[in-house]
Amino acid sequence: MRLVIDTPDAMEALGALIARQLRAGDLIALNGELGAGKTTFTRGLGAELGVRGAVTSPTFVLARTHPRETGAPLVHVDAYRLSSAIELDDLDIDFEHSIAVVEWGAGLLDGISDSWLELDIVRPIGGVESEEGVEPREVTVTGHGSRWADLGWLLGR
Repeated sequence: MRLVIDTPDAMEALGALIARQLRAGDLIALNGELGAGKTTFTRGLGAELGVRGAVTSPTFVLARTHPRETGAPLVHVDAYRLSSAIELDDLDIDFEHSIAVVEWGAGLLDGISDSWLELDIVRPIGGVESEEGVEPREVTVTGHGSRWADLGWLLGR
């Protein structure tokens, strides 16, 4: 499913919308160039989940756990420096009892789980800016496994 996201606020709103569908054991892979909106998306997701601590770009850590008052914690992973699912597994993340968002996660979740949601975010270069002065992003959402077979709920954004 392809979506056009016009502003950073809209990217955060997409994160919030998806957060409402999440439960312990869910994984999300975020793919896109620097500045595409991966952390902005995760910030909206974290706000909707009510996580503790600011969701920031995980530049200097591989994974940060954001606890919640109730429910599964959010684990925000920067897989930029990882080369395989084995290296991701070596981080000893409790995927079964967490909600994990893996930035630069393309190709790393197969073998970690049989079900995940993947978002490919394309930031146009030299594209047309919106009225807010921001280039719209094209987000392709793909569900892997039976849990994410029906993405119809995204249409009700």
